[in-house]
Amino acid sequence: MKAIVYHRYGGPEVLELAEVAPPKVNVDSVLVRVHAAAVNPVDLALRGGYGETTVPTYFPVIPGWDIAGVVEQVGIGVGEFKPGDEVIGYVRISVAHQHGGYAEQVATEPHTLAPKPANLSWEEAAALPLNGLTAYQAVVRALDVQAGSTLLVYGAAGGVGSLAVQIAIARGATVIGVAADSHAEMLRGLGARPVSDTGPALEQIAALAPNGVDAVLDTIGQGTVSAVADAIGHGATRYASVVEFTDHRTTPVLARLVPEDLRAVAELASRGQLRPRVGAVFPLSAAAEAHELAATRHGQGRIVLRMNP
Repeated sequence: MKAIVYHRYGGPEVLELAEVAPPKVNVDSVLVRVHAAAVNPVDLALRGGYGETTVPTYFPVIPGWDIAGVVEQVGIGVGEFKPGDEVIGYVRISVAHQHGGYAEQVATEPHTLAPKPANLSWEEAAALPLNGLTAYQAVVRALDVQAGSTLLVYGAAGGVGSLAVQIAIARGATVIGVAADSHAEMLRGLGARPVSDTGPALEQIAALAPNGVDAVLDTIGQGTVSAVADAIGHGATRYASVVEFTDHRTTPVLARLVPEDLRAVAELASRGQLRPRVGAVFPLSAAAEAHELAATRHGQGRIVLRMNP
């Protein structure tokens, strides 16, 4: 089968299209024919050697954690899925080797998969797992956002931020979203109240929420939580961040593969309450170009690889 591999750490140039042995299907695993795979910032970081001291790596590596595809085969111990089922998957494992999503086929365990929302394209579905899990676990698990509460999201137009906005609104919360002016209409379309990140944002937030906010989600770092906490002065406010974890008031959020959460994300999408933004689609053979774009692109939609152009 065809896959993108790299044999050493480095820049996008180390990615190459190769013919590799197809994955084996164990008694408790599922073989998925991949239709699309999302490009995540972590893919770039691992390719560059970030985490070399903490993540066991066996070259050649097939990168990629987010997939959407069709089940081709199941092991005799698998009852959750059957051939022909359309699925999304968060196929992250604890080591980096030939198990990633930048490939025509992936063998994975059933708990890494959830039914694909029928109303999403393959590319949109592939963009859902990692960012969807991060946003869901921030909004629901870490911040416990409930109906009637107010959530402030910094970086509200980004991959995680825009999904967090939608999840919070689906739960009946009011959302204030801080982002570039160019994303204001998009945020209004999602139901959020946009705030410009180039103006006096804290003053705008105070005007929209004179009694403070109940929760703050930081997706950009740069001392955001500290600045907001000092300005809001509201002791009941809860804080979570997906990028900055040094402030003692902040709950760190890193996506964990919780099957219940992955299914919840897929169900929200199936109900039309959650849709990731796809900004660019590349053929599998152009993975290096996709990584180059991902290194410079922010807040303009996810980058996805399509297996069959």
